Amino acid sequence: MAKAFRMPLKPSLSFTAMMGPMEKERMMFIRDAWYVGAWSHELDATPMKARRLLGDNILFFRTTSGQVAAIRDRCSHRFAPLSMGRREGDCVRCMYHGLLFDADGKCIEEPGRKGVSPKTNVRSYPTVERYKQVWIWMGDPAKADPNLIPDCHYQDDPAWASIPAYIHYKADYRLILDNLLDFSHLTYVHENTLGGSATIAHIRPKVERLGDKVRLTRWYLGEPCIAPYLKGFNTFEGPVDRWHIYELHIPGNVFLMDSGSAPAGSGAPEGQRVPEAMQFRATQIVTPEDEQNSHFFWSYAHNFNIGDPDFTAKLAARIAEGFEEDRIMIEAQQDEVNRSTGDEMAFIMADNGLALGRRIIEEKLAAENALADG
Repeated sequence: MAKAFRMPLKPSLSFTAMMGPMEKERMMFIRDAWYVGAWSHELDATPMKARRLLGDNILFFRTTSGQVAAIRDRCSHRFAPLSMGRREGDCVRCMYHGLLFDADGKCIEEPGRKGVSPKTNVRSYPTVERYKQVWIWMGDPAKADPNLIPDCHYQDDPAWASIPAYIHYKADYRLILDNLLDFSHLTYVHENTLGGSATIAHIRPKVERLGDKVRLTRWYLGEPCIAPYLKGFNTFEGPVDRWHIYELHIPGNVFLMDSGSAPAGSGAPEGQRVPEAMQFRATQIVTPEDEQNSHFFWSYAHNFNIGDPDFTAKLAARIAEGFEEDRIMIEAQQDEVNRSTGDEMAFIMADNGLALGRRIIEEKLAAENALADG
């Protein structure tokens, strides 16, 4: 049952700079979770793909059977990056001293020796390829249940069309999640793109907690026109009823949104999606790179004009324009956060959703730290 969350909660928004790397990692990253490490097509384009996730350097590659392997991008011998090595069948050879590692991270050859020295294996990570994405479990492998991966089927459902996309942020992942959980910013940051209405900033959304998820529901009824990014794409004319119904899944930082526009008064708030309605399903997934950088994987699916790839490309370009506005704002925010060590951000009523998200993150981190401390 959904648990309503109404009372304002002051979020923990101070940022401490004087910590060692291990302390910062323990504080910031939930490790027992499925994170997106790459789009599937990224691994199709190269023999190996290196990416830093949660402070760890990971090396992805496909085996000859097409399965995705993920191992630590660091040779066990002298810590040379394995991404500087070469593929040999289903193995990777370190090009510093020649150790050879299989897809499970096991060292199977040490030049000049029969067999291999002890402690030469490197860590491997569970992976699942689903919804055009490669999911990786960064914590205890024994807990890696694929059923925990959120449903992102709109990304490969033939009834919907979308383009997989990626943005790199020079920002703490939590600032990006704050942005996703507070759509009041659409009125100002996206005035001429994704927003286009002063109503958005004045509507108080319904905020709910569903286990480790935050759900927000926002309706904007009787708006005079569609959002700027949809102009020219209209399936109807006149006033509109708009909606944003979205959930953030924590951990994993998977943001899923049901949004759209319908003719005003057509019954959209009661769930009646008339044929003229322009419906969208957005997937936005934030995987921390390290303390100051993040990976942002996104797609924006639509269920009309799905046979027109040119339309899909134009829609994605307009969404990308709005996301670029977010990136510029959040990276500027991060710069100021870095100069404001010890200061706390003010709390306003629009922060209820992001405050709940912060609370769940802190709960999950505290639980993991307690287990680590025994």
